[in-house]
Amino acid sequence: MNWTGLLLVPAAFFSGALMFSWWLARLRGRDLRQIGDGNPGAVNAFRAAGPVIGILGLLLDFLKGMIPAGLGFWHFHISGILLFLLILAPVLGHAFSPFLRLRGGKGLAVTFGVWSGITLYQVPVFLGALLILTKFILRLKRDAWCVALTMLCLPVFVGLRYRSLPLFAAALGNAVLVICQHRRELRR
Repeated sequence: MNWTGLLLVPAAFFSGALMFSWWLARLRGRDLRQIGDGNPGAVNAFRAAGPVIGILGLLLDFLKGMIPAGLGFWHFHISGILLFLLILAPVLGHAFSPFLRLRGGKGLAVTFGVWSGITLYQVPVFLGALLILTKFILRLKRDAWCVALTMLCLPVFVGLRYRSLPLFAAALGNAVLVICQHRRELRR
């Protein structure tokens, strides 16, 4: 039994649940849940509190996924079902933060962080390239559709590139979670 992994998974959830963008915007007197689409993430922090708070929020949201995932995978060599849980835990924590009564963010920055922790640059570069492709080349007007199409490609890329069932399952779960968090915008 990997006790470190069993302890790291809830720690990763707690890390993801830390709503840095929301807290930073609150320092400027802004409640992100009352602005834009009500998402307490980095994009709304950028809009509501300016570029410094937005960039800092984005960086912290990225790191709260990258640090536990990278630490578990590279340092503690977590694998199997624990790896699956470790990858999803920060994204779930961000999406269902107990600090905001289970009404968290959409999880895209945390997703980039988690996959940076696991694959270093490979998955984040792939996701970033697809986001650019869907936004600027396919000219999709709605950001939610860009995110949804990109996330649908995540499990395909991870499955073909890494040929690992835990990574594929985590990518599939991550994609479903992020797309579900965008469901309101996708319906419009």
